[in-house]
Amino acid sequence: MLNQEELIKKVKTYNRFLNPETLSKAYTFALEAHKNQKRDEGEPYIIHPIAVADILSDLKLDSATITTGLLHDTIEDTKETYRTVEKEFGKEVADLVDGVTKISQLEGKAATNTRVENLRKLILATSKDIRVLLVKLADRLHNMRTLKFVPDEQKRLRKAKETMEIYAPLADRMGMNRIRDELEDLSFSYLNPNPRKL
Repeated sequence: MLNQEELIKKVKTYNRFLNPETLSKAYTFALEAHKNQKRDEGEPYIIHPIAVADILSDLKLDSATITTGLLHDTIEDTKETYRTVEKEFGKEVADLVDGVTKISQLEGKAATNTRVENLRKLILATSKDIRVLLVKLADRLHNMRTLKFVPDEQKRLRKAKETMEIYAPLADRMGMNRIRDELEDLSFSYLNPNPRKL
């Protein structure tokens, strides 16, 4: 897990306009917001938003997007609100975090009453800013990398299927071949765990 200084140093290698105070503040804010939460593997929840920010920094994205990566689950999974995020980090970041939250809420509905192509279109339509999709893809990539820790097999299969049908094609549409390939490989390992050798 990257600490604050490592993340800031990494972003500084490609973004000389970075405001390190904002990134540091977002890191601390996320740490505090998620302090009592755990991941399925028993690790502190904060490892997830930090991993998402790390993936986004690998893509050399702007600091608002990296900040969103750190904060992307705060509105959905903690007591923090859109207003708090806006007050602390500005409207741009609050809107991005809110956009990621809305996509997560769409996922739940998709399982019940929406076909895949409709959901893909809906996700594209609700994402006024491409950076929302980039954060969501980084979020899904880290969740797929740690999917083995989810105890419920049906949930693992549902996430893998959703990733194969929705997120890998979205990554493809955005020209993100490396992320698409990894999402497909990870999904396939759950959907077809014992492939027959030809």
